[in-house]
Amino acid sequence: MNNPDKVIVLDRDGVINYDSDDYIRTVDECIPIPGSIEAIAKLYKAGYHVFIATNQSGIGRSYYDIATLTGMHNKLRSLVEKQGGKITGIVYCPHLPTDNCDCRKPKTGLLSQLEKKYHVKLSGHPFIGDSLKDLECAQKFGCQGVLVKTGKGEKTEKENSEVVKRAAVFNDLAHYVNQLIST
Repeated sequence: MNNPDKVIVLDRDGVINYDSDDYIRTVDECIPIPGSIEAIAKLYKAGYHVFIATNQSGIGRSYYDIATLTGMHNKLRSLVEKQGGKITGIVYCPHLPTDNCDCRKPKTGLLSQLEKKYHVKLSGHPFIGDSLKDLECAQKFGCQGVLVKTGKGEKTEKENSEVVKRAAVFNDLAHYVNQLIST
């Protein structure tokens, strides 16, 4: 992998695309947050490998199937590619919270999958999310937790948690990427 030192992990719902308490169930409902697609392309152009790690229990709940999820991810990839960028890899947890799997965030199995599949070290690198689960996963794995206020982020920011207090906080993915790239 070129530039193994420039890697970044993103949560999906609430960071890249709008989230819904009723779940994103169709490709049409997978609507990017303004600036997020351009931000991912900007990361790629700056030499970053962009990974997505997302809980998708809607599969386990039978709200949608893997083909629909693949369609959502293909849509995001296509939108990023139209901006001159690339998403290096996407991993997801299809399980219910009660399944006690090792891949559902805040557990770290998704990050381990990325490391194994792409031969990259994620510890020490940014993990951007909008939920406490994302930040807890980042901390457990040794990533730099970054909270965006989109999605559940504003609510998460108000939680009285040491994990949240240690996270860098940004309005959205675009603001974070602009600061990262300009430094």
